[in-house]
Amino acid sequence: MAQSVTDTQTRSEATAARIIAAARTLFVSGNYADVTTDMIAKAADVTKGGLYHHFASKEQLYVSMMLSDLEAKRLIFEQATAMEGSCRERLALLTRGFLELPDEDRELTRLVRRDINTFSGDERDQLVRAYQSALPEQVAAIVTDGINNGELAPGDARILSWSFIALVEVVIARYADHVFGSTEGRLDHVLDLFFEGAAAKPTGGTE
Repeated sequence: MAQSVTDTQTRSEATAARIIAAARTLFVSGNYADVTTDMIAKAADVTKGGLYHHFASKEQLYVSMMLSDLEAKRLIFEQATAMEGSCRERLALLTRGFLELPDEDRELTRLVRRDINTFSGDERDQLVRAYQSALPEQVAAIVTDGINNGELAPGDARILSWSFIALVEVVIARYADHVFGSTEGRLDHVLDLFFEGAAAKPTGGTE
């Protein structure tokens, strides 16, 4: 019996998804330059020809993988941007959404900045734009509202958004697992440091 177009498309999509899943793990665990198409094909249990049937090059595979991942994250994070509430409440929702992602998904977000100099032209522009849209611009929109409603002191929203993201990246490091041990612990640290600073609170005159 002839195979239907739908069945063929379904198998093709499943193979492409398997290739991307294998590539995600390899790119997160190793440097971009060290990951080869041979390694990806072997991990995905496809032939090298099968890999090239879906992705013309390692570069195309990487870009497709990252654009898909960043768009999925943008859809998650924009829920916090669109919600009603204080600046702190909205940043808490966005950050919790990120912290509760599987480890590999969190690490994948950081690959754009790690690997961006590998790319040029349209590929580089696509990656930068997708990353900015997924995360910094979402944070900046919330921070801008926080400045406008008096929750935050006047400042450059873009700089503040990158500062906030840097705080979040600190608490997903391995050492932070030992220090905080939970999503709530990480979240409280980031929010307290961003909104209140690291200075010790007054002790009522005692030394």
